[in-house]
Amino acid sequence: MTENPFFQPSTLDYELPPFAEIREEHYLPAYERGMAEQLAEIAAITADLSLPTFENTLVALERSGELLRRVDVVFRNQSSSDTTDLLDEVEAKVSPLLAAHHDAIHLDRALFARIEALYGSRTELGLDPESLRLLERRYTGFERSGARLGGAEQARLRELNAELAALGTTFQQNVNAETRANALVLDSAEELAGLSEGAIAGAAENARVLGHEGAYVLSLKNTSGQPELAQLTDRSVRERLLAASLGRGIEANGPIAIRMAGLRAERAALLGYPSHAAYVVADETAGTVEAVSALLARLVGPAVANARREAAELAAAAAADGIGEIAAHDWAYYSEKVRQSSFQVDAAVLRPYFELERVLRDGVFFAANLAYGLSFTERPDMTAHHPDARVFEVFEEDGTALGLFIGDFHARASKRGGAWMDSLVEQSALTGQRPVVLNNLNIPLPAPGEPVLMSWDEVRTLFHEFGHALHGLFSDVRYPLFSGTSVPRDFVEFPSQVNEMWMVRPEVLANYARHHETGEPLPAGLVERMTAAEGFGQGFRTVEYLAATLLDWAWHTVPQGEEIADAEEFESRALAAAGVGVDAIPPRYRTAYFQHVFSSGYSAAYYAYIWSEVLDADTVQWFEGNERPVRESGELFRRELLARGFSRDPLESFRAVVGRAPETEPLLARRGLL
Repeated sequence: MTENPFFQPSTLDYELPPFAEIREEHYLPAYERGMAEQLAEIAAITADLSLPTFENTLVALERSGELLRRVDVVFRNQSSSDTTDLLDEVEAKVSPLLAAHHDAIHLDRALFARIEALYGSRTELGLDPESLRLLERRYTGFERSGARLGGAEQARLRELNAELAALGTTFQQNVNAETRANALVLDSAEELAGLSEGAIAGAAENARVLGHEGAYVLSLKNTSGQPELAQLTDRSVRERLLAASLGRGIEANGPIAIRMAGLRAERAALLGYPSHAAYVVADETAGTVEAVSALLARLVGPAVANARREAAELAAAAAADGIGEIAAHDWAYYSEKVRQSSFQVDAAVLRPYFELERVLRDGVFFAANLAYGLSFTERPDMTAHHPDARVFEVFEEDGTALGLFIGDFHARASKRGGAWMDSLVEQSALTGQRPVVLNNLNIPLPAPGEPVLMSWDEVRTLFHEFGHALHGLFSDVRYPLFSGTSVPRDFVEFPSQVNEMWMVRPEVLANYARHHETGEPLPAGLVERMTAAEGFGQGFRTVEYLAATLLDWAWHTVPQGEEIADAEEFESRALAAAGVGVDAIPPRYRTAYFQHVFSSGYSAAYYAYIWSEVLDADTVQWFEGNERPVRESGELFRRELLARGFSRDPLESFRAVVGRAPETEPLLARRGLL
């Protein structure tokens, strides 16, 4: 067997991982050696008999764990975007080992003593602002990880972290399995009436790939709502599709959610916080549970009232079909009917104007050139993690190479749902590394030979995820801890949400929204009508989002020792108590498939999307009204915010761009809540 490719730094351009050489059997040995190497590096720091200095302690800590970082970033992406049974086994084994490894470092008393000594004399060290921030953030991170706890408390903390890591992995794998198992299998094309010919052909191809030759399969997306609900004319099929989505995983993941909430509450109490939410928010830009609760409470009443007004219009449309009461599986369908009749907008009519390649090159990349001067060259000579994934080299306006962007745009059975960004190589002046970033989406593949046509929401998602990619590409920091998107959860969605504005910016839209067959531009006025129609749907979208947010909040404000007997009952009570228990509007995610909070890093932080949207709406208003040229505004946004990562307070970066503290009115106006 050849040497494990993770054992040495990649020799490829930009240190792109050598995917052509990586095999599944390489991951576990690389993890084991990587953890051992980093612990040896930590031991060398603490064994140094000289007085602690910034260089021999903090910089040495930043440099440690290179092998572990190399394997971890590749494995996390691989296990999410193209998993196998063996990778699932590796993940189940490695997750608790990584939690124990994190504890071994952050509960190392000798290491913390060196950091604490430096922190105590920080004003005398003469550090530059970024170095001083590194010292402060490391000190805070060790404190929050339990470095001050006594021996018995630290032992219990290790047990809690290991069990939570294992449970989170099991939760994720259960969701993946249940999402595949609950795909809706239909016997005839007639049951798919209302879908486009291309979508029906895609369902037939999906069935063939999944082993249901001659049938039609609608695979589930990660959210409660499914896009086909807006078009399917057969009400019974809509009901079955939504039931399949909402029923995922409750038996397998309900008990796991209860256990994880209890363990997180216990851990928070051990660390001196009244709840897991209090622990999480203390290190976010929001700062306090009260600040988050106040924002959410301000939104609930107007959002529900808005949704009820929308429901009345839907009921009138449904009455024409003999339906007396709108059910959850009817909402999207009759919303589409109202949009067509009131705003002359048919979502299906838009698809031919949004062909993936054109949206990517003439929309997303074009906007990045317009605002930041970037250009993109595809590199087919570079191998990515999957044959569907494509590698692009990114250049500055003056031709200087900036980094690599990898796009993995298509759905497959081995990929988890949703869309996300990863950094395979994080920029750092300390290590000399340049960024390699990756976007994963789940756009269904069409039938062979057909173009990849996108929905309005998929176009938005592409622009959104590329905003995360820009955050990583533009990183210009010294220390890896601060690189790119390594910012608080309630700030990280802000740059990506800002990037969505280019989707409908006139000069960008005109450049990419063209019919894939005729080349004709999107009809004049259609986008304005679509935007107006979206305003009609803001009640629904805000309520489904708030329901998920408040569900997360309910699970993670549970105090230590509170017993929860049944996850579904807890969910129902929590939604009713929060004022968002609207039967016809399920939460965007129900507990049993809420991966953000039970298997990713958004526990007690799903509020981050709306908190970030406050900053986003305010910044978009600034972009549109500051009277600067677009390129000048883009450069300011890049230099003062995107490039800074977490090297300074994110709200300070916001103020450096906009010139003041954020205001909520632009968000409320956008969502129709004023």
